[in-house]
Formats: sequence, structure tokens, C-alpha cells
Amino acid sequence: MKVLFYTKEFPPYVYGGAGVVVEYLAAELEKIMDIDVRCFGDQDEVSEHLTVQGFPYDNPIFENTDSKLKAVMNSLSTCLHMNADTVDADVVHCHTWYAQFAGIVAKLSYGVPLVITTHSLEPLRPWKREQLGRGYDTSSWVEKTAIEMADAIIAVSKETKEDVLKYFNVDEDKIKVIYNGINLEEYVVTTETSTLDKFGINQTKPFVLFVGRITRQKGIIHLVNAIKYIDPETQIILCAGAPDTPEIAKEMEDSVNEVKKTRDNIIWIDEMLPKKEVIQLYSHADVFCCPSIYEPFGIINIEAMACETAVVASAVGGIKEVVIDGETGILVPLEQQDIAPFEPLDPEKFAKDLAKGVNTLINNKELKDKMAKKGRKRVEDTFDWNAIAKEHKELYKSLKK
Repeated sequence: MKVLFYTKEFPPYVYGGAGVVVEYLAAELEKIMDIDVRCFGDQDEVSEHLTVQGFPYDNPIFENTDSKLKAVMNSLSTCLHMNADTVDADVVHCHTWYAQFAGIVAKLSYGVPLVITTHSLEPLRPWKREQLGRGYDTSSWVEKTAIEMADAIIAVSKETKEDVLKYFNVDEDKIKVIYNGINLEEYVVTTETSTLDKFGINQTKPFVLFVGRITRQKGIIHLVNAIKYIDPETQIILCAGAPDTPEIAKEMEDSVNEVKKTRDNIIWIDEMLPKKEVIQLYSHADVFCCPSIYEPFGIINIEAMACETAVVASAVGGIKEVVIDGETGILVPLEQQDIAPFEPLDPEKFAKDLAKGVNTLINNKELKDKMAKKGRKRVEDTFDWNAIAKEHKELYKSLKK
């Protein structure tokens, strides 16, 4: 049994949740089957059961292409190059729209069964037009085509399954819910504090932590707006980089600078840190906050829970299946617009409710510690990559011709 992954992200070039999933899923599948990975980059790795080959992403032919369309044109070009070598796998498995065109071509050209994991869905990310311009129409077409021609679709949560059925013409029998997972040996509490020292985090004061990209989806602006309602003794650590656009980067900078006028315990780490450093932040944070307005799964929440940190998160998407309200964290209700861009109907109320959740845990150590322990137990029971990889293999076997 052999599976071929098509993916934009693969180590050492991982910047988002989908890339994290692909990295760890490949590592687990390698233990039980053969796996090829074709990705964007310059990777070149061969071991007993894993082969990784990177393909150039920045094609000079698109040098004069409109800046918002370059990502789309480069992605389509790279997807074609990924199919230049014969596909000899039993199943092709695609991750994110960036690589789905490669899966479309592989299925049509080589007749290989196609699996799509729905890490996110373009109809529910209308703000991507800010980043891609008319390229958003192309990414939406690629995704729709790939999902509707797939032999199997993996939804990362039950709610994502419902979204797939709502926005795409697919047979429900083709959709299987398989949660994302985590490496339970890597994501554990650490006493190491070098990262806290590096960024000047006061270890005698509590802090709330955000980790993620600067994008509309992650809702970081709403957390920034909530800061004025968070207890003044609580430090705010924003580990946030990789902005989608220069415009949202400027919006983030202006918002942080404005709130800094009234408090000096805000630390913005404007880069994507190595895993060991992020694990330190998770381990020492009193509360992890996930203010997403759209989240099919939310792997950052299980990373925090694995490091025994209580979570305050918006009650959207797959987060409601990951964080158990009142047990492993606090879920904050989010009334949203029912049409794009799905922003909160009352942003100020959402900001106040986020702050209330954070303050509740900061001021109740017994509750916070209880949630932290239950969060770790939930991750161990439900989100172990070992079991999740076996679910994937069983799905692949069911499609093998």
C-alpha cells in the first residue's frame, strides 16, 4: 500500500495548521506504509518508507504577473510539475487548494483514486480575496472541482462535514470525519524558560497567549480589541506573524500601538517561532486564547491543551468539538453575520466576552488548573496521531483498485 501526498507545506517550510497536520501525519504513516510526498520547495529526502521531493514555486515566467495573482499562477504551475513524474501510488491525497490542482491532474491523467482533506473551505474564507484578488475565484474553482471529483473527502470535524454538504455537490457517503492529532511526546509541559527570558516575559505575572498567523480567520484583531477589558496585571503575549496582506499587517500594527498607549505589558512576537519555543510559551501561559471567526478544527487548541494550558476560544466550527466548555476551557459565543465576511454582529460584545473568559480563569487558579489537567487528558484520549494515522490507512485501503 502506497499513498502520494500533494501539499504546499512540508518541513522545513511549514507556516500554518495544515502544514503541521501534513508533517505529523506523514511521520506516523511512514511507520505503517509507504508514502511519497510532493511539495512546494527544494526538499529531497529518501528513507525506507518515505520519499520527499520538493518542486520550485517561484517560476520566473510570472515575474510580471499581477502581485495578487502570482500565488495562484505559481501554484498551478507547480502542481503541473508535480505530475511530470509518473504516479505509481495506490491513492493520491491532497492538502489545501494550493496542491489540489495536482490531485485533479493526477486523477485524470493516471486514474488514481483521489482523497481530499478539507483543512478549510474557500466559500467560508471570503477575506482571501484581499490576498488573491480575482485569484480567489480560481482557488474556489480548484477546490470545488477537486472536492466534487474526489473518491473520498476527509472532514476534520463534524461541522466541516456539514459545511462540505452545504457548499458542494457531493455524496455524503464519501465524507469521513477524521480529527487532526498531535505528537503527545513532543507537546508536553516544559520547565524551560529561555524563550520567556528572550522576549522579556515577566515570570512573576500571569499571561494570556495567542499563537497564529495574522489573518482575518484567526480573529487576532478581536483579541487586541479585548485587551482593554483584560485585568491590567495580566500580560498579553501575541505570537503572531505571517500576515496575509500588507494591509492587515498595518491594521494589526496600528491596533497594537493604540492599546499600548494605556498599558505596557503587551509583547508582540511578530514571527513564527520554532516549535520548542512555542511549547515553552504554551507551558507557562496561564490562558491560551483562540478568537477565530472561522476554524474547521483549530490545532493550536490541542497544542495548548497538551501543554496543560486552559483555553478560552470562540465557539465556532470544529473548536466546539475540541474544547469542552466548562471542562477543558471556556467557549465564547460568537453571533456572526450569515453572509460574507462572517464577522461578529457585535464586535465589542465579542471582545468583552473574550476578556471575561480570560479574567475568569486568571482569577480562579483552582478552575484554571483543573481545566489544564482535563485538557491534557482529552488530548491523550482523542487526538493521538498513532490512532488517527491508522484511520487514514483504512480509508486508503477501501479505495485501492
